[in-house]
Amino acid sequence: MVQVISFGAHIADVLGWPFTEVPAGQQLAFLQRIKFTVAGTAAAPSMNLAKLGHDVASVGRIGDDSIGHFLRTTLDRYGADTSRLIVDPELQTSSSQLLIRPDGSRPALHVIGANAALTENDVCWDLVKPGVIFHMGGAFVLPGIDGPPMARILAKAKELGAVTTCDFLMSPRPDAQELIGPSLRHIDYLMPNIEEAGWLVGSEDRAEIIKWLHGMGVGCTMLTLGGDGVSIAPNGEPETVLPAFAIDVVDTTGCGDAFTSGFISGLLHGLGLADAAERGLACGSLVATDLGSDAGIVNLEQVEEFRNATPRLPIKS
Repeated sequence: MVQVISFGAHIADVLGWPFTEVPAGQQLAFLQRIKFTVAGTAAAPSMNLAKLGHDVASVGRIGDDSIGHFLRTTLDRYGADTSRLIVDPELQTSSSQLLIRPDGSRPALHVIGANAALTENDVCWDLVKPGVIFHMGGAFVLPGIDGPPMARILAKAKELGAVTTCDFLMSPRPDAQELIGPSLRHIDYLMPNIEEAGWLVGSEDRAEIIKWLHGMGVGCTMLTLGGDGVSIAPNGEPETVLPAFAIDVVDTTGCGDAFTSGFISGLLHGLGLADAAERGLACGSLVATDLGSDAGIVNLEQVEEFRNATPRLPIKS
C-alpha cells in the first residue's frame, strides 16, 4: 500500500561544480564535475523516501522528451512508483541549470515546463486514505495549482484522513500571501526554509514568522535554518531549535527536500516530533556532503548511523 503521495514539482537538474565566475564572451571555463539529477519538491522526496524503504507514489507531469525519460527511469531505479506520472505531449520536462559555488550556494536558471500544466484533476484520489501522507511539493511554481486549487486539494486530502505536508519553491513575489494563504489551515506540517518563510510573511524575525503562520492555521511549522539546524513549533506551543550536524558542505541543492523525506519517514515509523525532525536533519546533512539532490543518502540504516555518530554544531543564541 502506498504510504506517501508526493504531488507537485518534478524537475531534472544539471549541476556544475565548482563555479566561480562566468567566462567573458565565448571563452571556456573548466569545471571538475557536471551531474544530472532528479530534483523538485515532489520528485526529490519521492527518490529519498524510496531510498529509505517507503512505498511512495510520485505524482506530477513530465514532458515527452529525453529529460522526462531520465527523470522517470531514475525514480524507477530507486524504487519510487512512477505509474501516476502524466506525460505532457506539448511541454518539456521542467529543468534547472545550477552552478554550484565552492561554499555550496548556487544561482539557478529554470524552465517551468510541464509543471505549469499540473492541475487538481491530476491528483490520484484513489490513493488518498487514512494514515497516508499527502505531500504538496512546489507551492509557487505550479500555476495550475497555486491559489484556490491548492486549498481545495489539501482540504480534501485531510477530509479523506491523510496527513498533509507542504514545502515551497519560491522567490520573493507580491502575491505570495494571497496564493498560499487559503491553504495554510489545511497543512499539518509546513517545511519551508527560513528565507522563503520570511519572503512570505514579510519579516526576517523568526518569532514573527512563526506567529503569522500559526495565526493562519498551520498545524506545525518546521523551518529549516541551514547551518543553524531546524525550528519546530507546533501551533500554540513554544519553538524548539534542533542543532545542525557538523559537516563539510559541498552543495546545498536538495537539502530541504531531504529534510522533508527524513521527517516524513520518521512520522511513518511513529517517531515523536523531535526524533522525526532529527532524521530529517540527518538526511539534509548527508545530501549536502556531495553534489546534487541524489547525494549522500543510501538507506535508513546508514542515515541512523550518521545521526548517532556525527557531532552537532552549537545552537546560536
